[in-house]
Amino acid sequence: MTNPSSPAGHAVGRPTPVTNATQHQRPSGMPVHKYGRYEAVDIPDRTWPDNRITVAPRWLSTDLRDGNQALIDPMSPARKREMFDLLVRMGYKEIEVGFPSSGETDFAFVRSIIEEGAIPEDVTISVLTQAREELIERTVESLRGAHRATVHLYNATAPTFRRVVFRGSKEQVKQIAVDGTRLVMEYADKLLGDETIFGYQYSPEIFTDTELDFALEVCEAVCDVWQPEEGREIILNLPATVERSTPSTHADRFEWMSRNLSRREHVCLSVHPHNDRGTAVAAAELAIMAGADRIEGCLFGQGERTGNVDLVTLGMNLFSQGVDPQIDFSQIDEIRRTSEYCNQMEIHPRHPYAGDLVYTAFSGSHQDAIKKGFDAMEAEAAAAGKTVDDIEWAVPYLPIDPKDVGRSYEAVIRVNSQSGKGGIAYVLKNDHKLELPRRMQIEFSRIIQEKTDAEGGEVTPAAIWSAFQDEYLPNPHNPWGRIQVKNGQTTTDKDGVDTLTVEAEVDGAETVLVGTGNGPISAFFHALQGIDVDARLLDYQEHTMSEGASSLAASYIECAIGDKVLWGIGIDANTTRASLKAVVSAVNRAGR
Repeated sequence: MTNPSSPAGHAVGRPTPVTNATQHQRPSGMPVHKYGRYEAVDIPDRTWPDNRITVAPRWLSTDLRDGNQALIDPMSPARKREMFDLLVRMGYKEIEVGFPSSGETDFAFVRSIIEEGAIPEDVTISVLTQAREELIERTVESLRGAHRATVHLYNATAPTFRRVVFRGSKEQVKQIAVDGTRLVMEYADKLLGDETIFGYQYSPEIFTDTELDFALEVCEAVCDVWQPEEGREIILNLPATVERSTPSTHADRFEWMSRNLSRREHVCLSVHPHNDRGTAVAAAELAIMAGADRIEGCLFGQGERTGNVDLVTLGMNLFSQGVDPQIDFSQIDEIRRTSEYCNQMEIHPRHPYAGDLVYTAFSGSHQDAIKKGFDAMEAEAAAAGKTVDDIEWAVPYLPIDPKDVGRSYEAVIRVNSQSGKGGIAYVLKNDHKLELPRRMQIEFSRIIQEKTDAEGGEVTPAAIWSAFQDEYLPNPHNPWGRIQVKNGQTTTDKDGVDTLTVEAEVDGAETVLVGTGNGPISAFFHALQGIDVDARLLDYQEHTMSEGASSLAASYIECAIGDKVLWGIGIDANTTRASLKAVVSAVNRAGR
């Protein structure tokens, strides 16, 4: 029932949103009548929303099966081996290595990694098969000599497949799974020796479209044959072969299955999401909260259509919450490059955690927040007597420290026409150890803004540094400006008045400037009056650029020069000379 005074479809008692968007939206004209709603699961006492993921699930990589079969150009044996070796290095302990009964290529690959000793003793390889006897025999045969191996048998159980593909009853479809399981056991006993630790996995394919009670019935029948017990688990894998529901409904289905399986303590409940709706990662995470023990997927979400669930995103999501994924992602670029080579498909630059641009900020406000976040962490670490790596990460717009996945900070801030002072200041601090005062940041950002507006595109860190040098630090071998400071000496009389004597070049002529004041900077401003420079000090800041006796000092001086207010910078091993150079930098800029 709907409220006649409300827009169609709003239930009685639900507040009616009134926004500009809803006032102007119109029916799409698309044939929505062709599609039905996905059936909800009635679990009024569901518990999964209150659960938290505090330990990593078991992982299985199916890059060499689901990932490989979806490639335009399937992997060559060399590329398969490269992928397998990568997965082992990363720490995956369960790896689906192929469909050996499908052809000689997969069979030969399985044999090669067994015979060449490429499989560590703690790694279980898995091979996939349909429920036909000749395929099962060939599949088990491929595993001779393996230390740990699992046969993964599947058959489709959904109504559409029963009606259209198999044209069989529920009982007939269930019998396929039962007979297939029995055949796997028989051939394992016949062909594999005691040296093989053998496991079994069953998948009711198209689980997401299968009636829950029937999916349970088939799984129970398979368990009756396998007889799981202590030390003899069965893996029941419930695939979203096509993603059809919201992640929350998917989680409800897993909680229902987990509650109703009769030998649950001996079952490894596995989730295998595809990404047709774009929510595979959420579906996997919520399924784990709902009772699943294991996730099957591919690196970077490779796989049929929109791909299998992305194991990299899942693992790094755990890492970003302080949960060890038990997989090593510390060299994310190596992982990405190997995946791109093996799959012959590029990873999108905005792919979570691994893309070229995911730790990069172009927006000025984002850059400013990142810079302040880094500064705050450094201050907090210093106050606690710790390093930045020993305190909790808290930098705006960066969910993890890029260093933890092998990235540098070089590309965190990139400058274009949308950037502001924060990003530019970050580049100068990170690359050149210059901590510009805030008003100087604003001044220089205007210079860069003019450059980006005129030229368009991105301004590289090298271009920023070149512009900064040209504006504030002219090349000593090709200087510009009226004044070049060479040497200076300060003396102090009995009344504390400082006299500064500076050897300089003014308008191309050698000269000596002399001035007095309450310090070298004040005395230099007085000396400049002798060459008709009317300048006044507004602000002065300095810092060392590194540790040690040979460290350089950077001095920043804001001056009022006539009707202009300008900043200058000086860098020198001597802080007094650095200050004088900063004054000259500002004065020379005024005359450009």
